[in-house]
Amino acid sequence: MAGIEVVAEGLAFPEGPVVMADGSVIVVEIMAGRVTRCWNGRSEAICEPGGGPNGAAIGPDGALYVCNNGGMAHAGPSPGPGRIERVDLATGKVDRVYDSCDGTMLSAPNDLMFDCDGQMWFTDLGKMLGDVKEMGGLYCASPDGSRIARIKSRAFSYNGVGISPDMTTVYAADTFSARLYAFDRRIEEQEGRYVATGQGEVMFDSLAMAVSGNVCVATIGYGVTTITPKGEVRTHAFDDPYVTNIAFGGPDMMDAWLTFSGRGALVRTRWDEPGMPLLYNG
Repeated sequence: MAGIEVVAEGLAFPEGPVVMADGSVIVVEIMAGRVTRCWNGRSEAICEPGGGPNGAAIGPDGALYVCNNGGMAHAGPSPGPGRIERVDLATGKVDRVYDSCDGTMLSAPNDLMFDCDGQMWFTDLGKMLGDVKEMGGLYCASPDGSRIARIKSRAFSYNGVGISPDMTTVYAADTFSARLYAFDRRIEEQEGRYVATGQGEVMFDSLAMAVSGNVCVATIGYGVTTITPKGEVRTHAFDDPYVTNIAFGGPDMMDAWLTFSGRGALVRTRWDEPGMPLLYNG
């Protein structure tokens, strides 16, 4: 693995990197309730939606869609509602798109990705409320707010989500069990298929897809775990205990941006295989 270049520092628990066509990278700052654009050595706020903005992705309309966990990371015993938000990148205007499904409130939306039909797939981690852990799930929704469906209910701690390059399989990483599950993108309400488990005492966070179909899972306590569709596992160690996200970009898609949330930094390194280009990032 190549060396590490620090792109931005002083971020308040950064996550959700979105690599833009202009060379900037958008991140969320969970502890500050902020969405931030980063260039080499500088950063600027796009908006401050409050709560706990978490995963982020560009939708088919060019807007930024954000999973907001409601503030579970820093709001104490009374966090706000979990929701999906749309951010107009030109103005910074924030609109709430979803906060419930079939009459049940979302708990702590965490990560999202768009498919070839323009549908949004997102996970709900479920809040920790004192000694009580709310259950989460996997959802599919239209970005215009017209339709939301629960694909998997009562998931323990789903976090990272990704869709295979052929658009047939949706992957979800469970944080506390460090397990990866696979779902058929064409079927609603399913249990999912077990793929693999992380190595050692680790937790899975967000993920990114490689063009090969491999799943690169940010792994708290180690670095990044790469899992093949057949369940083979290899690891990449980094020296921050909270590597929470990975995203790909660059001319050959072999630049990897990682959030080192423990030290509040966004970093870049060269990867050992090209990442999957996202459909709506320009």
